[in-house]
Amino acid sequence: MTSSSGPGAPHGGAGPQIPPAAAVPRRRLTALIVAGCCAVLVLTALGTWQLQRRSWKLDLIHKVEQRVDAAPVAAPDPAAWPMINARDDAYRHVALSGRFLNDRETLVQAVTERGSGFWVMTPFATDWGFTVLVNRGFVPGDRRDPATRREGQIAGDTAFAGLMRMSEPGGAFLRANDPAAGRWYSRDVAAIAAAKGLGPVAPYFVDADATENPGGLPVGGLTVIAFPNNHLIYALTWFGMAILLAGALVHVVRSERRAR
Repeated sequence: MTSSSGPGAPHGGAGPQIPPAAAVPRRRLTALIVAGCCAVLVLTALGTWQLQRRSWKLDLIHKVEQRVDAAPVAAPDPAAWPMINARDDAYRHVALSGRFLNDRETLVQAVTERGSGFWVMTPFATDWGFTVLVNRGFVPGDRRDPATRREGQIAGDTAFAGLMRMSEPGGAFLRANDPAAGRWYSRDVAAIAAAKGLGPVAPYFVDADATENPGGLPVGGLTVIAFPNNHLIYALTWFGMAILLAGALVHVVRSERRAR
């Protein structure tokens, strides 16, 4: 009867011994736990901040809806201009009376539910002695020439209502306004006023309402009121990451205790 005595033969019938996992040095473990706890606190703070942003956004949406549905009030005059801001005044329902300065209109590129074309931005000399830039509405590219829509060039005294909008300085994404070439990609009130030699104008513009213009153009009432509100999703993401990281830290600590 032979016995196996090779180098790989088991001794005493016992299987191969697996050494216990080596413990992480205490100093390194402490640093890991501290860094992890800081990360959990940061992630929790980010989630809390997103909940605060959500509350702010819901309040903003509620206020805007109230302004849009309210009866129109007189457009703010120069005395009120320094106090105008997006939070308190954007989309306020206002009324104006006076006359359009049709010879100084500006076309701003637009993409709408009706396709691509232009916003017709026309200065409006109010009966109260100040000028407001008015977005009269949309015209398609083949009707950009005022001669193709003469009926819509309202002359003389008129009155209308619309929504206050804040100036859009600089241009659109990756497209800067080029006043010298007459290329406009955003409704920059100050730049348009300077290019047309209008002098002082209101720091806001007004989107005309959906009242049909003679001849059907420009088409007003196309204001898009949309406020992305993904803050709850962001908050849940940050909180979820915080919970996962906290769970991983607990697992590491328990594993180290067993190893020691």
